[in-house]
Amino acid sequence: MSIKTTSQSNVILHAFDWPYALVTERAQEIKASGYKTVLVSPPMKSYRGEKEVLWWQLYQPQDYRVIDNKLGNTEDFKAMMAALNELDIWVYIDVVFNHMANESGLRLDLQYPSKSDITCYQDHPSYFEQQKLFGDLSKPLFTEEDFVEAFGIENWKDRWEVQNGRLTGGPEDPGLPTLRTSEHVIAQQQAYLLAMKDLGVRGYRIDAAKHLTLEHIKKVFTDEITEGMHVFGEIITDGGATEEEYELFLQPYLEETRLAAYDFPLFKTIFEAFSSKDGSLTSLIDPYCFGQALTHERSITFVTTHDIPNNDVFSDMVMEEQDEWLAYVYILTRGEGVPLIYSDLDPSGISNKQGLPRWVDGWKDPKLAKLIHFYHTVHEATAEIIEANEDLLAFSRGDKGVVVINKSSRSKVVALNQTKALSSIFSDAVVEAGGALHIEPMSAEVLVSV
Repeated sequence: MSIKTTSQSNVILHAFDWPYALVTERAQEIKASGYKTVLVSPPMKSYRGEKEVLWWQLYQPQDYRVIDNKLGNTEDFKAMMAALNELDIWVYIDVVFNHMANESGLRLDLQYPSKSDITCYQDHPSYFEQQKLFGDLSKPLFTEEDFVEAFGIENWKDRWEVQNGRLTGGPEDPGLPTLRTSEHVIAQQQAYLLAMKDLGVRGYRIDAAKHLTLEHIKKVFTDEITEGMHVFGEIITDGGATEEEYELFLQPYLEETRLAAYDFPLFKTIFEAFSSKDGSLTSLIDPYCFGQALTHERSITFVTTHDIPNNDVFSDMVMEEQDEWLAYVYILTRGEGVPLIYSDLDPSGISNKQGLPRWVDGWKDPKLAKLIHFYHTVHEATAEIIEANEDLLAFSRGDKGVVVINKSSRSKVVALNQTKALSSIFSDAVVEAGGALHIEPMSAEVLVSV
């Protein structure tokens, strides 16, 4: 099984719940902000009605063979691909292979797409042929025999149950029908991935990878599928090595595949370092050494994922704004993994201190753009610690720059002892060679050699 490993620097904009046409409209702005990749929400057929479509309905597939959801259709997706390809921006997609849509409120059978959806295809043949990615739309994609026996997950520390049971909203909810690891299911999922690859997609984010058996993942993501692609799984854990969820789900995935993953061990380390009163920035010196981060080649680093603000189960992981900014400074300057920057259209309704939607416009913040530029500039430079304690972390990136993070409520002075003068990327401040930096409370400074 192969995996895309290049020395090219990469920062991913997670355009969560952005319509494909909006990504197209903002292509130039995305490029100007320094992003090399855009990750978009699942380009499949999912519920699209006159009433409000909620974000989680995008993650309940009805059909892989067409793109037709609240974000747009196949034509919109192709237009987006063309606009981003023109600017040499890669496109990664969310892939939902664990389950299909919960339509138990409308019907009792397990045919996907439903009989009414196939009738709709037949009533509008020219439109749906235009949207088709592969296959025969006159026939179902999946039927009853393609699903495992229905039961809801109750014990989240039982690997077999987690990977065979249904995700449900509680005892009264029949949940999301879970697909079997069968030849037919694998063939349809591979056909979808190859169709996406043919359109120019460069990476796949495996949604709910924790719920897929390793057998299923390995059968789908073969060398043909993964060649030249960046593939990473979403395997939510409660931390790194020695934690139960890590050993049950993430460790076997890392051992038995060569695919990348969301770096939840690092996220837990970052969260505790910045958000906990007892957290220490010394834990961020080399978290991989202590099993609290993934290897560089397999790590997708993040500060916020779409589940954190939008799913009540994870709401206690939402960082304070200033902590989130310091965490972004860290993941964009440490030099390990591929950073993913989260943006949405406010499905959570969470506001920032100005009363504006928290994650709608942050992706294009000029300070963030400067930070991303720094990331690309120092990408291959070695990181060396200058000073570290509970409240302060200072390190150099070769002779190219210096990063200082101060999470305390007091200002600090850090002796940099650099042989070259340094200039702040955020202001006009300059630190002369051999000088010291005065850094304000709860702030970060990033300097480049001049």
